[in-house]
Amino acid sequence: MDQQIIFQRLNALLASGRMSEMRGALLMLNPVDIAQYLSSLETENLLRVFRILPGDCSADVFSYMDDEQRRKLIESIGDKEVGALVDDMFVDDAVDFLEEMPAGLVRRVLANVSEDQRKVINRILSYPDNSAGSIMTIEYCRLPLGTTVAEAMDDIRANGVDKETIYTLYVIDEYRKLIGTVQLRKLLLARDEQKIDEIMNEQVVSVTTVDDQEMVADTVRHYDLMSIPVVDKEG
Repeated sequence: MDQQIIFQRLNALLASGRMSEMRGALLMLNPVDIAQYLSSLETENLLRVFRILPGDCSADVFSYMDDEQRRKLIESIGDKEVGALVDDMFVDDAVDFLEEMPAGLVRRVLANVSEDQRKVINRILSYPDNSAGSIMTIEYCRLPLGTTVAEAMDDIRANGVDKETIYTLYVIDEYRKLIGTVQLRKLLLARDEQKIDEIMNEQVVSVTTVDDQEMVADTVRHYDLMSIPVVDKEG
């Protein structure tokens, strides 16, 4: 259906106050399209519509909104809502948002997120601009050395929904040092009792937190990677 027609129908639902129907209609759309629809609304209606979205959906939609929309929204909602919204976001999306916001608004956001989220956000904000550390995600699947394939699959099923990517899994030792990677496809085809040590790739291509993002992009293109691990000076 034409996007303009969809937006007109959403406007009709909004005008008539049929918010339950509107919620159902919005959830049939891609978060990108929802963000685009919200961009057409005045602040009051923007807030009304945004508040009917489920938490996980609202965090996705928020990450696709432009900076001005996000600023208006944050200024219009309560501290508790601010904290819940940013806590639900992927950390790299939250950092991207905060880097473009006024200092006062950043302080308000950080004062209301969970302590764990605040620590991680502050750490990433401290990396140099345009460095790998400033744009990396921390939501990835890590597997301890010695994990069996069956255990790895159980871990993905239990925790994968909160990860930004599960296509590549990272094998670490007891000191959290990166020692190998495993592609999800290889994991799916392996025997349950096999150890990931037997199927992992030990020739890991990685970058450091302070490497420039252009160098990172060149490395990803050169090796035709879907993702690349970012490590500190100790690996």
